[in-house]
Amino acid sequence: MNDFGLVAGALAAGMVLGALFFGGLWWTVRRGLTAANPALWFALSALIRIAITVSALYYVARSGWPSLLACLGGILIARIAVTRLTRVAY
Repeated sequence: MNDFGLVAGALAAGMVLGALFFGGLWWTVRRGLTAANPALWFALSALIRIAITVSALYYVARSGWPSLLACLGGILIARIAVTRLTRVAY
């Protein structure tokens, strides 16, 4: 696979990772605030989200730094998208 394909795949992987991470954060906050034991919700969610993200970033980093930067850029793009999609009207 050529370099453009690797970078494009890493960007797409970053967007999926970001959607999982920040979407999971949004879901955790919504559920955790009404849970009987919110500390457990937040701790487990953070552990799972960070483990998935770091593992995927480690895998992507094996392809080189351009792929890693593209993946991080995808995570930032997903952060912006999830933030706008989950905005609450006051």
